[in-house]
Amino acid sequence: MVEPVVLSVALEGGCLCGALRYRVLPGAADSAYCHCRMCQRAGGSPVMAWFSVPAARFAYIKGVPSVYRSSSAAIREFCERCGSPILFRPDDHPKIDIATATLDEPALVPPTYHIWRMSRLPWFETTDALPRFDDRGPDV
Repeated sequence: MVEPVVLSVALEGGCLCGALRYRVLPGAADSAYCHCRMCQRAGGSPVMAWFSVPAARFAYIKGVPSVYRSSSAAIREFCERCGSPILFRPDDHPKIDIATATLDEPALVPPTYHIWRMSRLPWFETTDALPRFDDRGPDV
């Protein structure tokens, strides 16, 4: 069983250079580490941490993101100036995924499981005891 993280206050975050800023309203959030190849390439790292909320709870408060269609099913939003990945927006899902490390206080939204482990790089392993899924994981 995967439990959601509950955001008790609004959280803010943004890109590396500060051109983009956003706010996420309180409520439940689904939070995971993603090991898929697209996230590895987009983030330049072996894994990315994301948290998901309904799109209506997210708003940019400064700047306008650049958009890239990374697959036939989703777009990614990022800062054109510094390249920071901010958002993964699926076409057919009411939730969006926000790059956890872009939060001002990322420690407030810890991942609770791993997804797309079938794409995991063999030289990278975490030692946590969180649930692991070879595919997209639970629909929470």
